[in-house]
Amino acid sequence: MGGEEIRLQLTFWELMVNTWFVMAVLVVGAWLIGRRLRVDPPYTKGQHIAEVIVVAITDQISEISGGEAKPFVPFVGTLFLFILAANVLTILPDLGGSLFGFALYYAPTAVLETTAALAICVFFAVPIYTVALRGVRHWLKGYVQPAVWMLPFNLLGDVSRALALAVRLFGNMMSGAIIVAILLSLAPFFLPTVMQAFGLFTGSIQAYIFAVLAMVYIASSTQVVDQRTSPSKTRSIEKELQRP
Repeated sequence: MGGEEIRLQLTFWELMVNTWFVMAVLVVGAWLIGRRLRVDPPYTKGQHIAEVIVVAITDQISEISGGEAKPFVPFVGTLFLFILAANVLTILPDLGGSLFGFALYYAPTAVLETTAALAICVFFAVPIYTVALRGVRHWLKGYVQPAVWMLPFNLLGDVSRALALAVRLFGNMMSGAIIVAILLSLAPFFLPTVMQAFGLFTGSIQAYIFAVLAMVYIASSTQVVDQRTSPSKTRSIEKELQRP
């Protein structure tokens, strides 16, 4: 966002630059923490933070899947960290809009192209994980259960889930960006600060919801559930998180 202007879309290069900016922050942060990792104490603050994040993601995945979390942590964890970083970086001041007319920084997650790309990643991750863990037969069999005539509905369900992921994240982040921009034009000192703080909270929640729903979809397809997370509980989690 730049000044009082409300940006509803980005140019191709603006979207690429902002997306790569988020990736650069994550890569540099990982490098700074990784170069000082230690097996024995004393541990750095960065290592403590990284371990807390990894353990939290692993525990959440284990709770949802009811099985081993290790295969899913790289993918689901990357989704969560990218969306979280993209949303949190909105606290940065205008770095280019007012001077050069170039949107920097603008959250890529408030652009439909980015959320659609993330949803497509989840769309393809579901069959990839299913085939890798359970085999092609299990994946194909899932489309004709509980009956063969359910095939088109199951296919439509896969597409609608990806569409819901993309639109949900885009809608929430775009609405937040618009509200902050409007308040910035009305009361440029106090209200935007409050709304940005609230935006950080909602942005973190949206990152969590997207990652959890992605894991729910993968777990429901691979059926790596046990008594801790039954199929009915998996559906209830998905239904609850899909609420606006």
